[in-house]
Amino acid sequence: MSAPHLPLGEGAEFDAIRAMLDEWGPHAVGVGDDAAVVAVPPNEKLVVSTDASVEGVHFRREWMTAAQIGQRAASGALSDLAAMAATPLGILLALSVPERWRDELPELARGVGVAAVAARCLIVGGNLTRGTDLALTITVLGCTAVPLRRAGMRPGDRLFVTGRLGGPGAALRALLAERPPGLTHLERFVAPIPRLDEARWLAEHGAAAAIDISDGLLADAAHLARASAVSLAIDLAAVPCVDGVLPSEAATSGEEYELLVAVPDDVELDVAEFRRSFGIDLTRIGVALAPTGDPVLVDGRAPSVFGHDHLR
Repeated sequence: MSAPHLPLGEGAEFDAIRAMLDEWGPHAVGVGDDAAVVAVPPNEKLVVSTDASVEGVHFRREWMTAAQIGQRAASGALSDLAAMAATPLGILLALSVPERWRDELPELARGVGVAAVAARCLIVGGNLTRGTDLALTITVLGCTAVPLRRAGMRPGDRLFVTGRLGGPGAALRALLAERPPGLTHLERFVAPIPRLDEARWLAEHGAAAAIDISDGLLADAAHLARASAVSLAIDLAAVPCVDGVLPSEAATSGEEYELLVAVPDDVELDVAEFRRSFGIDLTRIGVALAPTGDPVLVDGRAPSVFGHDHLR
């Protein structure tokens, strides 16, 4: 996939696109046609996801730089490919840009480019329009021979989570209270890391189902349970937390972009090898049960709070 860009027309719109292409350099290809052409390896399936990041809903301008906004939006979209254990192939970026953000387009593009480079993924197209609030809608394309889905969990499967949770939630609470967040918490909020390589390792080592933690551990555990027609019993004390965060806070913190993974009981998973390979923890936090009527049980009881609801 090394197609050169086509010549672009005149005017403010195309000048803005050229400025973004200058930022991306060799990490963007084939821009200028009506659609992107992406090659999929033989015997693999195309995996596609779209994610939106909207000013006033997902971020505020005073919370982070334009580059951080772009990187965070792209990383969140790429995390959906990680949840499916897919290898990234391409990113498409649709931008709705108010006049007050026009001068920051190159910085927004730079942030998207940082995420693309980290994922070893090319930027292959998109769209640019005027708007009243800044909005980034990012479509990601990936491929895999065997997608890791939400519906593969069975009673008796063990439940694992990557990394440590709670940083984004702690940062958000501080920002909303107009307090400076802890540096570690803020870093987790503004610069999430999609667990792409980790997901492929887990799929290769026998994982049966997965979801990325974008709505909060308990909320996404409920999504996983419903898709697999099981209930999940979670040990709250086992939930791995960043420093300064309680397990109850970590369990409902959204936008983590860590992975929640089901592993069959008869699969030997080398947690130490995972940590050596990726430098993060892989922690067992629960088990799948036959359906009980509640999708998630925390220490034997149905939780009263789950996490984020996109329309609430």
